[in-house]
Amino acid sequence: MMHAMTHTAPQLQQAIFAGGCFWCTEAVLKDVRGVQKVESGYIGGHTPKPDYRSVCSGQTGHAEAVRVTFDPAQVAFKDLLGLFFATHDPTTLNRQGADVGTQYRSAVFPLTPEQEAQTREVMADLTRQEVFGRPIVTTIEPASTFHVAEAYHQDYYANNPRQPYCVAVIAPKVAKLRQHYAERLRG
Repeated sequence: MMHAMTHTAPQLQQAIFAGGCFWCTEAVLKDVRGVQKVESGYIGGHTPKPDYRSVCSGQTGHAEAVRVTFDPAQVAFKDLLGLFFATHDPTTLNRQGADVGTQYRSAVFPLTPEQEAQTREVMADLTRQEVFGRPIVTTIEPASTFHVAEAYHQDYYANNPRQPYCVAVIAPKVAKLRQHYAERLRG
């Protein structure tokens, strides 16, 4: 007697990265094959209801971050980490380009012990190979509550491609990603 095949949905996982302005991080990661959703938001601070203005003031302790929902059968956490490190500067403390403050810190917020171990491993490899020529200052922080940002921040680059910041900062990152990671992007 044959049993009906039970079709199970892929077990989706999440990852949280902070690499400067969340508009950039979101724009880079949302075209990666296997990534189902990228949400911009705030994490790692000490106020219960952060909003863009309070986070930008640098007073809440939150980082601008993205929460990535992905299918590990199509893209591994380690691959996402590689993209994260390749598309921002993990050697500048609390700063990405002209964006300065703890809200722009480079940080990974592991959601599992495996993610934490892999983050440490990738950072050690990059350091050993002196990929950046300067020490990596990315922090590994406990994943506290992720606060989804205001609606107008979601898909910001896709909705505002001519905005001067996007043209100056995001477009080159997306171009670099397309050049180096073409095989990882959706067709």
